[in-house]
Amino acid sequence: MSAHRYENPLKVKLAQGAAVLGMSVRMVRTGDIARIARASGHDFLFIDTQHAIFGLESIHAIAQTAIAIGVSPLVRVRGIGDPDVSLMLDNGVQGIIYPDIDTPEQAARAVEICKFPPLGRRAMSGGYMMVDFEGLPPGQIIPMLNAATLVGVMIETPEGLDNVEKISAVPGVDVIHVGTNDLLVNMGLTGQFDAPEILSAQARVNRACAANGIIAGCGGNRSVERQAAAIRGGARFLTTQTDVAFLSGAAGAWVQDLRRAGA
Repeated sequence: MSAHRYENPLKVKLAQGAAVLGMSVRMVRTGDIARIARASGHDFLFIDTQHAIFGLESIHAIAQTAIAIGVSPLVRVRGIGDPDVSLMLDNGVQGIIYPDIDTPEQAARAVEICKFPPLGRRAMSGGYMMVDFEGLPPGQIIPMLNAATLVGVMIETPEGLDNVEKISAVPGVDVIHVGTNDLLVNMGLTGQFDAPEILSAQARVNRACAANGIIAGCGGNRSVERQAAAIRGGARFLTTQTDVAFLSGAAGAWVQDLRRAGA
């Protein structure tokens, strides 16, 4: 990999107008999941440290493999106060997704943590594995890494939805990702994925993002038909399913087919 051309392939695809698909990772702890994601047509990994326990070494190993094969490794962190963001970004993670963002101030803080000056307050490291530890001057490496780092924030509450126009206008935010499951719960509509209120909420996020030139996302909506509808409606950052769901679904379908065949 040439240090002088280091890019985040996910941000390149989004800039080209593509819709991108990510696999949520909750179970696998090795770089093999990046290869499975690529083979199955996914563009990025959504490593979920909000709901699963990961060691930093595991995240690093997954990120190394993912970068090498052109799959972007992203991490959903535990919250705005997660202490490990800079460590993960310094060691291969190409983007951070913050859950439960309710205000533009929280979104601005997310950008501040993830970006180097003048965009944020991220600290410099002595070298970066993404550029093979080449000793590039700060004036070269900082703009490169700032451009490659994706910052995503999640709308999961009515308060966040009420503020989405302001959140989408925060400089440095790349993606606003709707956490459909949690938003439904917090709206008192648990499990009602086709409720007019949630469809209206996604449409509102789509409009706010379009008005500010950023990307709308849709997650937690585990149906091919609903995900396709979200893309048609303007969302271009989709999480498809978890590694757990893909494995258990395929295993269950296989066993059921075998039993129906007379086993």
